Amino acid sequence: MKPARTKTPRKPVVKKGSQTSLKDPVGVYCRVRPLSFPDHECCIEVINNTTVQLHTPEGYRLNRNGDYKESCFTGLEKKIFAKTQYSFKQVFGTHTTQKELFDVVANPLVDDLIHGKNGLLFTYGVTGSGKTHTMTGSPGEGGLLPRCLGMIFNSIGSFQAKRYVFKCNDRNSMDIQCEVDALLERQKREAMPHPKTPAIKRQADPEFADMINLQEFCKAEEVDEDSVYGVFVSYIEIYNNYIYDLLEEVSFDPIKPKWNSCSTPMRNTDFVPPQSKLLREDKNHNMYVAGCTEVEVKSVEEAFEVFWRGQKKRRIANTHLNRESSRSHSVFNIKLVQAPLDADGDNVLQEKEQITISQLSLVDLAGSERTNRTKAEGNRLREAGNINQSLMTLRTCMEVLRENQMYGTNKMVPYRDSKLTHLFKNYFDGEGKVRMIVCVNPKAEDYEESLQVMRFAEVTQEVEVARPVDKAICGLTPGRRFRNHARAGPVELLVTEVVLQSFPPLPSCEILDINDEQTLPRLIEALEKRHQLRQMMTDEFNKQSVTFKAMLQEFDNGVLNKENYIQGKLNEKEKVISGQKLEIERLEKKNKTLEYKSAFQIEILEKTTTIYEEDKRNLQQELETQNQKLQRQFSDKRRLEARLQGMVTETTMKWEKECERRVAAKQLEMQNKLWVKDEKLKQLKAIVTEPKTEKPERPSRARDQEKAPQRSVSPSPVPNVPPLRLRHRRSRSAGDRWVDHKPASNVQTETVMQPHVPHAITVSVANEKALAKCEKYMLTHQELASDGEIETKLIKGDVYKTRGGGQSVQFTDIETLKQESPTGRKRRSSTVTPAQPDGAESEWTDVETRVGCSVAVEMRAGSQLGPGYQHHAQPKRKKP
Repeated sequence: MKPARTKTPRKPVVKKGSQTSLKDPVGVYCRVRPLSFPDHECCIEVINNTTVQLHTPEGYRLNRNGDYKESCFTGLEKKIFAKTQYSFKQVFGTHTTQKELFDVVANPLVDDLIHGKNGLLFTYGVTGSGKTHTMTGSPGEGGLLPRCLGMIFNSIGSFQAKRYVFKCNDRNSMDIQCEVDALLERQKREAMPHPKTPAIKRQADPEFADMINLQEFCKAEEVDEDSVYGVFVSYIEIYNNYIYDLLEEVSFDPIKPKWNSCSTPMRNTDFVPPQSKLLREDKNHNMYVAGCTEVEVKSVEEAFEVFWRGQKKRRIANTHLNRESSRSHSVFNIKLVQAPLDADGDNVLQEKEQITISQLSLVDLAGSERTNRTKAEGNRLREAGNINQSLMTLRTCMEVLRENQMYGTNKMVPYRDSKLTHLFKNYFDGEGKVRMIVCVNPKAEDYEESLQVMRFAEVTQEVEVARPVDKAICGLTPGRRFRNHARAGPVELLVTEVVLQSFPPLPSCEILDINDEQTLPRLIEALEKRHQLRQMMTDEFNKQSVTFKAMLQEFDNGVLNKENYIQGKLNEKEKVISGQKLEIERLEKKNKTLEYKSAFQIEILEKTTTIYEEDKRNLQQELETQNQKLQRQFSDKRRLEARLQGMVTETTMKWEKECERRVAAKQLEMQNKLWVKDEKLKQLKAIVTEPKTEKPERPSRARDQEKAPQRSVSPSPVPNVPPLRLRHRRSRSAGDRWVDHKPASNVQTETVMQPHVPHAITVSVANEKALAKCEKYMLTHQELASDGEIETKLIKGDVYKTRGGGQSVQFTDIETLKQESPTGRKRRSSTVTPAQPDGAESEWTDVETRVGCSVAVEMRAGSQLGPGYQHHAQPKRKKP
């Protein structure tokens, strides 16, 4: 028979027609821990042994962003969304013991381990949900790990190989040594000052003695008695996505270094931080930790002592939610090595190909946590981020595996995104039994995290893993261990005694006389009879043996035929059962998919309704705002219409008065002209007729003076006044240069007082070049006064340079030139000036006023006093 290949956590070759074509789903179990305080609100209820129900805590609901805020649901909405049910393979309530949990979850995995099959068991949940308690246990109540060790050694205790018969190598496989080499290795290790392996008979440490002293005795069934076994354990942790060996021996004084406030070691020349390990792939494409310490153990006490030694090195910290929170993922590997005995049943068969290696990995995952609840910062915040990232990668791998298996896709599973998933990809891509225990805390504060854990568990239990195959038979005779040991045992002696009693008794063999001739013949005759009887018994035995062999052969043929017939029937039944199971699984998956879609659609509809209601409220508020705005605009429009109506009425009255005044002024002017002509005619008549000494009186103008005529452009009847010398008003700053800005639209006046500025640059349009050369600025501005006269204003200011490279004008004062009649009526100008477009006439200059001003005008560089003209302040109004 072809020898079997060495087994490791994954079979690289799938044999046709074997059981590897069958797959089993990942077994997901749920354990609910009891509340720390009975008066706290509980959000998880155990419905039956396979179903739990989550209740939404009072005063909370799910919003659009996935957060929880105060609830505003109606009664019907609360009934729909307040409860959510999740199904598991089995649910363990708050009163479940560690023994009950072990018998259901871990016992089958240990049984498979002893029969050469691989297994993976990991705990998953939020921080503080009882994962470490489930895996390790507490004093007086051992967890799954010590119970697994107890079952292993109870099953193989008397079949263990001597120490160092099996020896680890660095290629994730085992070497086998003979008894002599193993003895030399033991003597060499015992001679070392600090042996790595503790003594077998050493008593358990009182610190964990209560965890391994279990009252229940558990043992696997049908253990192969013709093999020898060896148990190797290793313990690693995955911290910040780096792998560290917790059993690695330190090369310096094992005094712990001092740690500062940031939870990092202080500078110490004696302290060497542990080196992270790398993942490697062996020849069978199985992942393993290179350079990891594997310790051979021979008892439960020794194995748990090794575990406890590594547990003390594991990273834990005190957080806001858990006093001893695991900051890393821990993996405790139990590797069982078995090899068959030789044909004599005395020694181990020295063939490496006959070695079978099976492995059970017990994983305690760090709890997922939210930093806003744990109040983590610094290193704790970095640890929480790496923990959540690795758990998210695990969830992503499960979702991709589920999608590939359900829909036939071939998406790449991102195992390499995390060391955790990369290490255990053999179980999901290869073969082995995978089980997960979901630990949940029913308190209301963990509702959000528990909801995410339940959703991940729902996805995980739909992932299928290849069923492990049975180990191959070595081909040696079974039962050789005890058969060879019992060769000279009491059973054989009893058979010999019965056979001897069936022979005739021997005569006396004592010869007293030398001439005795009867004793020897009688002895010879008795011996010949015994020989004949023996020959007859031998022939009879041979005949019976042949007959018995024929009967056995016939019986074997009958049994074989019956077995073939039964096997055929069983195959047919199995096919029918397999088809029915597949149909049931398909219907269950379809039912779950429909339930999930319905719940998802209801949730989407509820969210959409909430969004629409919010949009409706926003639109109503916006509509109200627009209505108020329109009302305000309508009110402003009515006020503006009333104001404009008043302005139109006022302007109409003003222009009516102005028209009346101008008509009166025109009438007065015409009367004056008519009077002048009458006077000339009278003088001419007097000259012609007779001279008179008396001067005729001028008609009374009292009626005309009652009106306010506009100044006429006709010559004044006053006698001519001798011309006066024009006086120029001296400027205050005669020493500065001025820009004399006189617009081209100004009207020339004939006043005595005229503005005169020496060293002035006269311009009609202000420009940058002129302003750059001067320090003063004067603008001549003309406007029509209320009495119809032209009023000339001289606006003066100082020129400053600005930061932008231009010039700024700061107005300082205003001089006003205005012409009035000294008698209260307007005098006629000596000359007639052309009429202006706005009706302005000749100017009289007899008053000078000065009004302060705080107006600044800035001219930008490159401008022509156009758009760059900027007012920095408003001019002050004149006091009435």
